[in-house]
Amino acid sequence: MNIRNVTNLFVLLFLIWLLLTGTFELTSLLLGIVIAGGLSLIFGKNSNVFGKLRLTPKVFIYSLHYLIVLSWEIVKSNVDVALRVINPKLPINPGIVKVKTKLKSPMGRMILANSITLTPGTLTIDIKDDEFYIHWIDVKTLDPEIASQEIMGKFEKILEVIYG
Repeated sequence: MNIRNVTNLFVLLFLIWLLLTGTFELTSLLLGIVIAGGLSLIFGKNSNVFGKLRLTPKVFIYSLHYLIVLSWEIVKSNVDVALRVINPKLPINPGIVKVKTKLKSPMGRMILANSITLTPGTLTIDIKDDEFYIHWIDVKTLDPEIASQEIMGKFEKILEVIYG
């Protein structure tokens, strides 16, 4: 069992517990510790993804920044897709584009792929090494460099700091 993996997962799950419950009552804290501890022992021992996560103040600040950027991109994309549905004159040029990522961390790549999928108008279809295949509602370019910057540029820069 990789103790660092289990510890990092425990801290992450317990922080999520605190954010979701919003209370510091003793019973809630104890329940959070038990649940986070149990899940960490079950899932952390068989995974090597969380062991490479460094929990530092810089990572914490960039993670909060990432959540803000992701939330803003989701809102912008929701408005864009809603406008395309309401106004059929707006262009829809769907297609699949291949984009490249600089991220080396499996965890960083997973979060990037999920972030792309969470953003309306894009869907991560497949990942092969450093290439992502994305279904894009309005393909503006097939150039991998430009498409990469357009689809995942904002996410990737922050994730590089968090996951190295």
